[in-house]
Amino acid sequence: MPSRTDSRLRIAVLADSDTRWKWGALTARRLAERASGAECAVPDPSAPELDGFLLRGRATPTPRQLDEVGVADAAPREVTMAQFLHLMGALGAPGGSDRDGRPRYDVIVLALVGGAVQAALHGLAARWRGQARRPVVATGYVGVVYEKLADGLLLRHGADVVLANSRHDADRFRAVYRGVGADPAAVTEAALPFLGGAPYRARDGRDTVVFAAQPSVPESRADRRYLLERLVGHARRHPGREVVLKLRSKPGEHTTHLEEHPFQKLARGMDPPPNFSLAYGNMGEVLDRADLLVTVSSTAALEALHRSVPTAVLTDLGVREVLGNHHFLGSGCLTSWDRLDAGHRPTPDPGWLAAQGVAPGDACHHAFDHVRERMSELLSKESLPPIAPYYTATTAPGYLPGILARHHLAPDGTPLPGAAPAAEPTGVRRVIRDAVRDAARGAYRHGVQRVAPVIRRMGEL
Repeated sequence: MPSRTDSRLRIAVLADSDTRWKWGALTARRLAERASGAECAVPDPSAPELDGFLLRGRATPTPRQLDEVGVADAAPREVTMAQFLHLMGALGAPGGSDRDGRPRYDVIVLALVGGAVQAALHGLAARWRGQARRPVVATGYVGVVYEKLADGLLLRHGADVVLANSRHDADRFRAVYRGVGADPAAVTEAALPFLGGAPYRARDGRDTVVFAAQPSVPESRADRRYLLERLVGHARRHPGREVVLKLRSKPGEHTTHLEEHPFQKLARGMDPPPNFSLAYGNMGEVLDRADLLVTVSSTAALEALHRSVPTAVLTDLGVREVLGNHHFLGSGCLTSWDRLDAGHRPTPDPGWLAAQGVAPGDACHHAFDHVRERMSELLSKESLPPIAPYYTATTAPGYLPGILARHHLAPDGTPLPGAAPAAEPTGVRRVIRDAVRDAARGAYRHGVQRVAPVIRRMGEL
């Protein structure tokens, strides 16, 4: 494959939620930028030509959610897996739209859950079978990897580049691959692509506490109600302090994880004090005015720590793997609401920050150097080997077919009958199709957030 050092990288990003679209699009930018300037995310004249695609599903973001993530690229196009594979087969092969015979895209970034990554890898392998000149395929994680480590990693094996967000993650990822006899060469150390922003500076007259909510952590209504009551109670104890509940989505919207008990709904009838408020919007903008970030285990903690914003990871509900706050063992950030109410501000451990790739300072300017070197090496090759995931009909005959079938792919990665992409409807047919699809999503989300909790409570009677 010819080098692309003489022109902009051409990148396709396939994402399945708002947060993964943000990760994928910003990762694409980081692949093309240079390490310079005063902040991490530095625009560069070689910014990529980016085409975005959203995988159609329950977590497909609304236009409002896409606007909120703060990525200014053109709106991504909604597709099924079969449609995406068809496009990548038609545009990603020699003889496509390029006069020079190069693939239409230099890089494809799969910003998806593990099962969807595996389906895309097998689908692309089937589409590109027998073709040596193909795009480089990259994937990774949008945040903290605190559960399903082996499962998620093996579902991502087969990509040319598997991004690790820190030295700590890179070591863990390689150990998993070596442990099953899979090639770990694709694992490449990087960092979260959205780290950046101005370093924290305390300001006279400003005292703002931000609680970063998560859709499914904690999961139970009682635990979420407890956290909300403590947050509101903190606002009452400190009337001169602004207390902000930063929300991920509005009721009826979905992210990667289901949110059965939205904090907005739990807050009804609580009569909070005037210094308590709800906030949406880009997390980076909210951190611009934060003097303390509180969370259970949100990736927002890493953003805050990178900017030296005082950060507290709550232990009130225990330090448990299901909550994800065990990831912060050794960070110096673990604390409780009782201590925060009394004025405690955690002090992070510098060694832990460095290992997690969020240390403040100039290190972030070079966080993607290894990735760009790896990409340059792959893009300079005249040919690339076929995509070869660890999971095959031989290694996982009882697991892989089900994963592929969920995305309407046969065990060999080809689309199942009826899943072949058809021409998109236009005019009135498209309006009707979109209306029916939106209504179906609304009904599903209503069922998750309203009907399911009622049925569950009735079953406990």
